[in-house]
Amino acid sequence: MRPAAARRAPAKKKNKKARAFWLKQLHTWHWVSAAVSLAGMFLFAITGITLNHAASISAEPKVVQSEGKIAPGLLRSLPPAGDGTAPLPANVARAVAAAVPLDPAGFPADWSAEDEVYVAMPGPGRDAWVSIDRSNGAISAEVTNRGTVSYLNDLHKGRNTGSVWFWFIDLFAAACVVFTVTGLFLLQLHARHRPSTWPLVGLSLLIPLAIALIFIH
Repeated sequence: MRPAAARRAPAKKKNKKARAFWLKQLHTWHWVSAAVSLAGMFLFAITGITLNHAASISAEPKVVQSEGKIAPGLLRSLPPAGDGTAPLPANVARAVAAAVPLDPAGFPADWSAEDEVYVAMPGPGRDAWVSIDRSNGAISAEVTNRGTVSYLNDLHKGRNTGSVWFWFIDLFAAACVVFTVTGLFLLQLHARHRPSTWPLVGLSLLIPLAIALIFIH
């Protein structure tokens, strides 16, 4: 019969191999997710500060107005007044973009008024609109730019940023989840030699929880 020490040796060796395998996997996923989310994490951290201090960061909006006109023949291709929100016909959108420094192609239009067509074109850090007078084809356009900080803040909030940025935020958030979860497992693997690990992790939960319960009403 084999001694107990001899029987324990293969099991101990197997446990070491398993630990080494998972440690390697966790390190790989941890650094890959960190690398992928690094720039986004920096952006969202900085804009978190600017959003928190938005009231104290002064910005003077810049308003630019412009006017133009489209050919009367193009007015006949406009749909009649109604409740729809279809974009401008392609030929009309091209004519508008050639007349004023805004391209309304693809943006929903307001067809409810009988005397004009109104197209809102908001974007991160800006508001913009174009209106077309149905009677004579006159175009009025306005762009309000609220500055770089406002632009970055809107990126943080996903405000008027389009579907591609929408999906980027989701993918970035998923990478951050992988980064934090793998970091948690790495902490668990190394916690035996670092006694302060779990008290610090506990503080990361208790501090925001205490602030929320005590100071937010």
